[in-house]
Amino acid sequence: MAKGRVVIDEVRCKGCALCTTACPPGVLTMANDQLNARGYHPVRLVDPEGHCSGCGLCAVICPDACITVYRVVSCQTSAVRGPALAGV
Repeated sequence: MAKGRVVIDEVRCKGCALCTTACPPGVLTMANDQLNARGYHPVRLVDPEGHCSGCGLCAVICPDACITVYRVVSCQTSAVRGPALAGV
């Protein structure tokens, strides 16, 4: 199963919270105890168990392109599913 790694540009985030509602596993939350340089509460990744699937919905919905998602696929999963996806 694929996992995701989310990178958030907290300085540019305006705290709209669209990403938190778009995230299927619910690993994004607003940092209500923190303000960025622009005076907004930025989004924060809270994923200690590694539930992020790397779907990228948060990055797609972010109006300011503050989120980048990297999808990490294990070598074992790639080897098993690679040929099937390639049509071999």
